[in-house]
Amino acid sequence: MSGEGVDSESKVSGNQANIPAHIRRELDIDDGDKLRWHIEGGGTLRVQVVQQRSGTFSDFDGYDGDRTTAVESDHDTWGVELE
Repeated sequence: MSGEGVDSESKVSGNQANIPAHIRRELDIDDGDKLRWHIEGGGTLRVQVVQQRSGTFSDFDGYDGDRTTAVESDHDTWGVELE
């Protein structure tokens, strides 16, 4: 792996690697956020930051509609309704 175009490096310790501070700041990564890992062709690794901000559902009172669903068969793992 070439160092060309590398913004930063970190060393793996045990089964963990640190995210350099300037990358955390640039991507606004904070405690509780999740990282989704995707392996692409040629060994390229893509990481998606999923921000988990507190209070997101603090004003949500729930669904009070009259339509019922069978959650396990009508929705995927992420809760998205299947077609």
